[in-house]
Amino acid sequence: MLSVALTGLVTGLSLIVAIGAQNAFVLRQGLTRRHVGLVVAICALSDALLITVGVSGVGSVVAGNPVLLTVLRWAGAAYLTAYGLRSMRDARRPQTLEAREAGPATRRQVALTALALTYLNPHVYLDTVLLLGSIGNQHGEVGRWWFAAGAVAGSVTWFTALGLGARAAAPALRRPGTWRVLDAVIGAVMVALAVGLVVG
Repeated sequence: MLSVALTGLVTGLSLIVAIGAQNAFVLRQGLTRRHVGLVVAICALSDALLITVGVSGVGSVVAGNPVLLTVLRWAGAAYLTAYGLRSMRDARRPQTLEAREAGPATRRQVALTALALTYLNPHVYLDTVLLLGSIGNQHGEVGRWWFAAGAVAGSVTWFTALGLGARAAAPALRRPGTWRVLDAVIGAVMVALAVGLVVG
């Protein structure tokens, strides 16, 4: 089951480690050292909640419904392939992750911004709830929870590293070359996971 947890860890990180508003906000708070712990906690706990909902909710729906499981498998494989190809495309013209804006200052403003960037992002439901839930349920009744644990561990690791290590990592995260490598690796992982879904 440790291999299933590792799959969850890698899959979760592959979906989280991408340039986006949420990551940029976590980085910005880390650079300015404004309520970093609060932001990391909100993002990590929200991911844990959404992953759990995906694994448990999707699991109860697909249990005893092999047709739906097959549909989800192929839909997930298609999405992973598209995601992987997009990451490989991005690796050819990399971006940078910077935190230019001053951003919210009060604890309440920071918390509300973190919550909005998490729950008002439609991709979080597709990636975290549906996709991770679908992949997790390919591992059976027990395996899906090991997969979820791995994905949660990946989320906690990433947000903690990004928030608390922002000052040290900022120079590297501002270099397009860093994101070229990350996007290429993410793309390869996504395509490999898609193949695994199809043949598994």
